[in-house]
Amino acid sequence: MALKDSYTLPAAADMHVHLRNAPGPIASLVTPTIRRAGIDTVFVMPNLAPRPVVSVAEALAYKHALQQLDPAVEYLMSLYLHESITPDVIREAKRAGIKGVKAYPRGATTNSQWGVVSFDPFHEVLKTMEEEGVVLNLHGEVPSSAADGVTVMNAESRFLPVLKGLVDKYPKLKIVLEHCTTADAVEAVRALSDNVVGTITAHHLSLLVDDWSANVHHYCKPSAKSPEDRRALLNAVVTSNGKFFLGTDSAPHDITSKKGKGNTAAGVFTQPYALGYVLTALEEGLGRGDISPEAVTDDALAGFLSGYGRRFYGLAPATQQIRLTRNGARIDESLRGDDGVEVVPFRAGEQTWGVEWL
Repeated sequence: MALKDSYTLPAAADMHVHLRNAPGPIASLVTPTIRRAGIDTVFVMPNLAPRPVVSVAEALAYKHALQQLDPAVEYLMSLYLHESITPDVIREAKRAGIKGVKAYPRGATTNSQWGVVSFDPFHEVLKTMEEEGVVLNLHGEVPSSAADGVTVMNAESRFLPVLKGLVDKYPKLKIVLEHCTTADAVEAVRALSDNVVGTITAHHLSLLVDDWSANVHHYCKPSAKSPEDRRALLNAVVTSNGKFFLGTDSAPHDITSKKGKGNTAAGVFTQPYALGYVLTALEEGLGRGDISPEAVTDDALAGFLSGYGRRFYGLAPATQQIRLTRNGARIDESLRGDDGVEVVPFRAGEQTWGVEWL
């Protein structure tokens, strides 16, 4: 059973995006593609370089710069969990409308060199976040270590005891386990209290380990894994009931960072076509028998793509609608900026769903 040929849904909310430094060439290129995807609200990651976003003033300045690129998008801002963050900074962030604090295990992913080695030194900060209702956003991996038997394939599962420990210590803290990639992560989030949720990307709904090991534009952190893990993610989308929602982790890199000499940059760029990727992955999952046709309802799609994320972050429901139409768009081979920047989107050159604002 295939999906319908079109869906009319609330405007989407993408609760995990990388837009890079603004002002800056990549941000100028990709920020205007947010609404092109049918998205009007994004949660913006703070792992900028050469300095992450660690103060309220920096977060607000970043937001202002993004608003200059597209004022029609609502940008939800975050801070980077860093040794300079104090309880007073958290209280200031709450007053300023900053929604979350992102924790990166040190060395686990792009621009994580300032990240967390242990959560113990952040006890007072986390207690204040719990009291103020500021969300803790977790990059849920431990760093790879040959000595400890950790690779990209088990780094997420090895992190799950850390998640459980945080929930036990801070039971009222709102937590997002970002970009879940494993059946273990889905099970862990489901087993925890309602204030613990997970985001799922568009690309992890279709990629497997064999795909990214053969294509630099499919390589990301956390990496795609097994067919069983993908099946669990697809089922989490259509049976979410608020436990999982869209967070694309769209991560643009200039093509020289993906194909140049040295280490390949981790990140899959999905921003302009995010909803189309999700629908395509669901249809492919139906074809394999990974999900039940009865589960792919308009309500399930509206919740995962729009409603559940807004509700978790205390936002009002979307006021606009979009129409998604099968084969209504073709994915660009690449996006190029006037200054020579070039970013290659996921599934470049393929047909996908078109988006119309109603």
